[in-house]
Amino acid sequence: MDCAEQQGYGDAQHNSGRLSEPELLQQYLPLIKRCVSSLRSHCGTLMDLEDMEQIAMMALLEAGRRYPGEYDPGFVSFAGQRIRGAILDELRRQDWRPRPVRQQAHELNDTIRQLTRSLGREPSDTEVAAHLGIAQSEYRQRLYAIQAESMASLDELLGAGHDPSQEEGSIDQFVRYQTLEAAISKLSKRDQVILSLYYQHELNLKEIAATLGLTETRICQLHKAAVKQLHGLYRDWR
Repeated sequence: MDCAEQQGYGDAQHNSGRLSEPELLQQYLPLIKRCVSSLRSHCGTLMDLEDMEQIAMMALLEAGRRYPGEYDPGFVSFAGQRIRGAILDELRRQDWRPRPVRQQAHELNDTIRQLTRSLGREPSDTEVAAHLGIAQSEYRQRLYAIQAESMASLDELLGAGHDPSQEEGSIDQFVRYQTLEAAISKLSKRDQVILSLYYQHELNLKEIAATLGLTETRICQLHKAAVKQLHGLYRDWR
């Protein structure tokens, strides 16, 4: 787009009563903060806070350019999805789960299985961390790395960043979400609660574990299994 076209776009935006980009950032700053805070609590320190906020601002501006018509209540949902999708896309682009992290995940799973057999019960988070010889903070970061992958997987299923200007019509959208709701209803009540606490109430691993009386390790395992089952159900019914 050349300078003249850019100027024409800006005039059209102004004449239509839409917010300018600085106004858009100012008005929807709480949305940026909320999305970043939500992903931050789940993903730990996998990405710097400033980088997340910068990506979120760019995604908000892109959402503003793509959203048709005035910024009605539907814009908040649309922009929120684009912000989440942009941050998770950046995690994928950076190859944030290289071989050492994958090896740590395998080591963590092997340790849990070994302790479960030897103890005759599910080990506590403290017991797992002690067996691995790492601090609780490092142990939690390993869980966050595993959790982030499941979050990205579910975000793809939910259609993060979907563009309403594309051809999918309201009937198609209705069928799509009805199918997703039906798939979620087939999960166990506990799995439904875990997904709800993550994505609606924005609790982190530690908070959900305390709420349900389970370990953070167990919550991470249940979440990953629920997302995998949800993918299978949704794919079969599409």
